[in-house]
Amino acid sequence: MTLIVLNFKTYRESTGPEGLALARICQEMAREHSLEMVVVPQVADISTIAASVSIPVFSQHVDGVGYGGFTGHITAASLKAAGASGSLINHSERRLRLAEIEASIAACRQAGLKSIVCTNNVATTRAAAAMGPDYVAIEPPELIGSGIPVSKSDPEIVDRSVQAVKKIAPDVGVLCGAGITHGEDLKAALDLGSQGVLLASGIIKAKDQRKALEDLVAGAR
Repeated sequence: MTLIVLNFKTYRESTGPEGLALARICQEMAREHSLEMVVVPQVADISTIAASVSIPVFSQHVDGVGYGGFTGHITAASLKAAGASGSLINHSERRLRLAEIEASIAACRQAGLKSIVCTNNVATTRAAAAMGPDYVAIEPPELIGSGIPVSKSDPEIVDRSVQAVKKIAPDVGVLCGAGITHGEDLKAALDLGSQGVLLASGIIKAKDQRKALEDLVAGAR
């Protein structure tokens, strides 16, 4: 089943009540089109959204620490208690060192959360896959929010990432991110061997979010 992960980031259009409304639209899309949709709101909105929709709710970040004196950190246990099902790790706007990525993946695994590690090139994708997350999402930073899909501007990086992951950790799924907006972008990503997409502004900033999602999911038909 095609996986669509929508990162709410910290946009006004996906914060608080607006974020809840968008999550409900995503739930409707998942039901109507037989897709797996994951919403990724800000941490403060996870509990409210998770209690209101049945689709998975992920966090935008998780720290690889447990209980104790870690003021300001986000623990996997707290996310689980809030109703989250998983977390992004190492998004280009929240970069981590390799040791931190590994600790975050381990924390998610221990708490029973799914993990999606964002990567920016084939080498990083290879290293991330070896750590055993549930997914890696290839996102060249220069294309994020550009409206230029990586599946078209640099299809080789997607294809090579897919092949690298298959060799190292065949159980790890590959998602395609950066610049994904339209149905043709989703189709191109799937044709390159990815299992879905990670996207944000193309949907969040759209004048009609529902219509934008309808256009996107058309690519999975």
